[in-house]
Amino acid sequence: MACMTNLVGVANLLDVGRGNETRVYRGQYRAINSANIIPKWRDTHSRMCGRFTIAVVIGLAERFRAESPSFEIMPRYNIAPSQEVPVIVESGDDPFCREMVMMRWGLVPAWADDNRMGNRMINARDDSLNSRPAYRHNVQHHRCLVPATGFFEWKQGGKKKIPCYIHRKDGALFVFAGLYDTWKAPDAPALQTFAIVTTEPNLLVAPLHNRMPVILRSGDEERWIRRGPLTEADLGEILVPYPEHELETYRVSSAVNKPDYESPEAIRRINERF
Repeated sequence: MACMTNLVGVANLLDVGRGNETRVYRGQYRAINSANIIPKWRDTHSRMCGRFTIAVVIGLAERFRAESPSFEIMPRYNIAPSQEVPVIVESGDDPFCREMVMMRWGLVPAWADDNRMGNRMINARDDSLNSRPAYRHNVQHHRCLVPATGFFEWKQGGKKKIPCYIHRKDGALFVFAGLYDTWKAPDAPALQTFAIVTTEPNLLVAPLHNRMPVILRSGDEERWIRRGPLTEADLGEILVPYPEHELETYRVSSAVNKPDYESPEAIRRINERF
């Protein structure tokens, strides 16, 4: 496989936190086959970063200097857990070789008994990456970039939750820091999954949630995707809140509460106060 050099990295992943955060992703499950069970995500808006967008897809492979994928990439305006999205990983022995792969959101470690573990592993807390078994190996060997243009959080407004969209002020693509793994069942194809790393919120996100996804600064994309171990000091430098002055947030339609709602209208600004 021919690969381009002088790569500018890419990445984005989420991880499931502790305590209440791991209990939110309940709901009924719909069996696809004996080796593949995925959830009907109902309440991902009530905890953590559970939805995001990739509204800009033109030139996506070129942005990360990855091989052009064999599959078509369409804009996505309300990505929910258990859905497949394009993720950037290193491939082959060439350290500058990048590949765009479709992965399911919700990390299933290679050692898991079944893939249902991914239902509660959409996010990975930055302070647990070297301690939790699901992340310990992956943070050193399976780091990825998750392209995105924004994410949703919900603000408590009286008796209801108000959906808010957070994105860069210039509308540019960015990447989340992610972890990935490959899970294999005896009678099914290999399943590649990922999680998004989260950290403390910046001043913009703090009124909405006590965590936010790690948005990698341009200089840290390459550090994150590059193969090889990262020290605690490295992680401390890379996994930091994104500068709030480069982001903005605004209210959007409550239609985004439905995981199957997919429309550009999902990110249309509603000019009402929170």
